[in-house]
Amino acid sequence: MTPRNTHQIRHAKVLSRAAVLVGAGLLVGLTGCQSDSGGQRPAAKPRPSSAPHGYVEGAEESSEQQSRLVLADARTGTVGVLDLTTEDITPVNVTPSKRTGGVRGLRTDGRFAYLRTDDATYAVDSGTWTVDHGDHVHYYRAPIRPVGPVGGPGTAQVHSDQSVTAVSSVKGDTRLFDRKKLEEGTVPRGRSLSGAGAVAGAVVPYAEHLLVASAGAGRDTVEVRSRDGAPVAALDEPCASARGEAVTRRGVVFGCADGALLVSEDKGTFSATKIPYGRAVGAGERAVDFRHRAGSTTLAAKAGDDAVWVLDVTDRTWTRIGTGPVVAANTPGEGGPLLVLGEDGVLSAYDIAAKKRTARTDLLTKGAASAVVEVDISRAYVNDADARKVYEIDYNDGLRLARTFPVGFAPTHMVETGR
Repeated sequence: MTPRNTHQIRHAKVLSRAAVLVGAGLLVGLTGCQSDSGGQRPAAKPRPSSAPHGYVEGAEESSEQQSRLVLADARTGTVGVLDLTTEDITPVNVTPSKRTGGVRGLRTDGRFAYLRTDDATYAVDSGTWTVDHGDHVHYYRAPIRPVGPVGGPGTAQVHSDQSVTAVSSVKGDTRLFDRKKLEEGTVPRGRSLSGAGAVAGAVVPYAEHLLVASAGAGRDTVEVRSRDGAPVAALDEPCASARGEAVTRRGVVFGCADGALLVSEDKGTFSATKIPYGRAVGAGERAVDFRHRAGSTTLAAKAGDDAVWVLDVTDRTWTRIGTGPVVAANTPGEGGPLLVLGEDGVLSAYDIAAKKRTARTDLLTKGAASAVVEVDISRAYVNDADARKVYEIDYNDGLRLARTFPVGFAPTHMVETGR
């Protein structure tokens, strides 16, 4: 499949709005893979025995990635999904009472957005996702809809694969949900991961197993468990004070006090490799919130208040780049720049190898504290809560402002889906 590149031929225009609220009755089918469809929606539902390759009931397959931005207002609880292909924004009623009372956090697993409010964590199906088969990729789009609560107000991390969604709370407990049921639009009864306990960190489904980052009481390890939670192995390489994680094509990265731990799998055997910082790093300088483009093996994370870490998982090296006061950072990897949003609202691009700034643009006038930088194959997106806008940046063209999206509410939180 050819990666999407539609933004390079689109011009800025005023955002249109969808007026109809999303109902809970719309259905998105299960992901499957069976014979060749040419990327078109079938005229009628095929029989299971003759379903074309990549067919997903209720979804439309596309030849290019179908990205959407899930946006949420921290104060009012307003939630909307911005379709970057059609430029429409769809309002989403997250709770039965049609109000959330404010959104405190927002995460994504590539398709679903998870909104943390004062009373619970709610799943929203953004209706776009990617299925990577290694030698080829399928891109899908389907209706946007709320799904329901999947955890309490203290949800810290959410990670998924095609079978399991793991929701970890700040208290250390984790509940596992049947991913297929979420895709059908219902919240199944989750089950607790036994043995995780209060010292457990995030739980990451990976290679048909669960990786459990444990910390405290001399248990600075990453455990491999079965889908049922039974212990399979404790990896020999320790990960002191595990915090922060990212799933890459080369394995799962866990942030440790002395660097990163890369956990990979080969023919059912799990191994762990430490990628040390190479020097003493204080607790305030640790990389704990990894950001990267889906599919990339280059990660970015704040290094204290005035620098950014870049972790090259392939080369297994760290690079620290002094940037000045930083709010958010991200990178597309594969030779692309490091993108850094400063406290002054300036977006900068850095050559990672040279550790030098190559471009800058005055983007936000104020209120940059809540902004993030989302990156895909050709564009970056920055939310401006104060101006009630989202900016699309062409990072391959000197940080050119490609499009501006007025969204009608303060997009305090933002995640990109379709990945």
